[in-house]
Amino acid sequence: MGAAWAQRPDFSAPKTRADSVKARQDSIKSKIFAPSIVDEKVYHPDSTHSPKKAVLHSLMVPGWGQAYNRKWWKVPIAYGGLGLIGWMYAFNQENYSQNLTIAQYRKRGYVPNPNDAEYQLYQQYAQYGYSDATINEAVRGYRRYRDLSVLLFVGMWGIQVIDAYIDAKFIHSYSMDNNLSFKVSPQLLTQPMYAYGFASAYVPGLKVTFTLK
Repeated sequence: MGAAWAQRPDFSAPKTRADSVKARQDSIKSKIFAPSIVDEKVYHPDSTHSPKKAVLHSLMVPGWGQAYNRKWWKVPIAYGGLGLIGWMYAFNQENYSQNLTIAQYRKRGYVPNPNDAEYQLYQQYAQYGYSDATINEAVRGYRRYRDLSVLLFVGMWGIQVIDAYIDAKFIHSYSMDNNLSFKVSPQLLTQPMYAYGFASAYVPGLKVTFTLK
């Protein structure tokens, strides 16, 4: 009986080449893809980077402090803002001078000669019937915007100085990495004043410590 059981025939279908290929494909699909883990780049403060030097650079030359902080993309912004305000000043100053001269001509009753610089503008104002009050208002308007452009220029210069200081201070004093760790440990805490009536002077608690590396 035991010998007959050991020689029991196998009635399963024979494996073909297609079955072998399918089994190999199934084994490939079953493999789990594990992407390689790349450690994040760790940054550390640069104690040799001087915020004072960045401020002095920006006070002397606009954009120099940004270049010192290696914030190159901020340099054209600083010059673009200052250049736009400088153009605003030049435009208003030119129109202020021209309208002031014409207002003085009208006040004295003087008609400029064709060779004078303001002759064409004087004739245009006369052709369109501009009154003395209109010209005087234009003089005040151009003068106001000219003075405003001076304040804007000073403000823009100050902004790029402050920006240079903030970037330099950050580089000098603070880490830029995401390496934050914390530790939780049991601790015996001193009883607060309002709980001194309890039997023990200490109470159990948890101490949480955060570490910036």
